[in-house]
Amino acid sequence: MPGLKEEESAITVEIQVQPRSSRDEICGFQNGRVKVKVTAPPEGGKANEKLREIIGKAFGVAKSKVEIVRGETSRLKTIKIHGVSRDEYDSFTKSLTT
Repeated sequence: MPGLKEEESAITVEIQVQPRSSRDEICGFQNGRVKVKVTAPPEGGKANEKLREIIGKAFGVAKSKVEIVRGETSRLKTIKIHGVSRDEYDSFTKSLTT
């Protein structure tokens, strides 16, 4: 899958974030990236915190295990999710496409 790297105990994924949405949700793929809508505004890191919370909940890990590696102030982000395997990610993404 493009935009995905697997490491020893983490995966790195490219994300596209839509802040100030009407709901918090992981809604599929856009341009080869996972698209996440967040209700929080982008000011003061609120959208990033909400993104970490949504991704953590989706993968069953604490939001402290979700790290924004690149794109702190951009809608296009690279995140690292610690404690998640490639197989877990693949299972999750299959649920987005069906």
